[in-house]
Amino acid sequence: MKRNVIILISVILAVLLVLFFVFSLSGKKVSSGLKESSDVPSVSELFDIAGLAQNKGDLLQAKEAYQRIISIASDNKIITKAGEELYDLNIRIIFSTLQTEKTIIYEVKPGDVLSKIAKKFNTTVALIKRSNNLKSNVIRPEQRLRIWTEKFSCIVDKSQNTLTLKSDDEVVKVYTVSTGKHNSTPVGIFTITSKLIDPVWYKQGAIVLPDSPENILGSRWLGFSIAGYGIHGTTEPETIGQQITAGCVRMVNQQVEELFDLLPLGTEVTVID
Repeated sequence: MKRNVIILISVILAVLLVLFFVFSLSGKKVSSGLKESSDVPSVSELFDIAGLAQNKGDLLQAKEAYQRIISIASDNKIITKAGEELYDLNIRIIFSTLQTEKTIIYEVKPGDVLSKIAKKFNTTVALIKRSNNLKSNVIRPEQRLRIWTEKFSCIVDKSQNTLTLKSDDEVVKVYTVSTGKHNSTPVGIFTITSKLIDPVWYKQGAIVLPDSPENILGSRWLGFSIAGYGIHGTTEPETIGQQITAGCVRMVNQQVEELFDLLPLGTEVTVID
């Protein structure tokens, strides 16, 4: 009888010991979870992280911080602000010397010229030069060049007066543009077939030179595969965001120059209502 009591007490003590360890472990998990949640940065802290990262030149960390803000913020003003910062940062990354999963290093071969390399990788000479800090078109064999490998495309939304620049499936930047009055901008899928710096404006049979105050095409022209239409700059930046053009897509000069350097001939532009 006494032996049975001792066995029972031993079993009870063993069970209590097991329960003690179980609750101890679960308690550690709970407290660990609380610590982790308290370590999650707030929106304001993420803005600070992004700012410090940009100052240090860590553009990828800054990009990650802005993306995090957009994913957790509930205030539309904060999301818009983070989005604008992210768009500008995306462009900086593309034009930088930074190596990413979207770039490769190409070793220049004998006989190579920048135009040949640009065609090979479906990019532009301007982008290669800007992202390698080249001051001229002169390159030498065995020189290593950073090349952006993803394909760019554009979507023009006439109802919103926006142009969305994409790199493969990622939205790089959204620009505010002007489109045609009376819904005159054609809808469809087009390609860029011509690129001009300081374009001449052929206006109803008249030739308006680039330096003329009557030439409203601005500093760049990217012509569509439908005659008479394209993306261009403007001498009237106050009209951006309106349906006011004769059918073309109008942009601020600085922004159309950005696109001009990024988009090679053959780039797809989709125009939607």
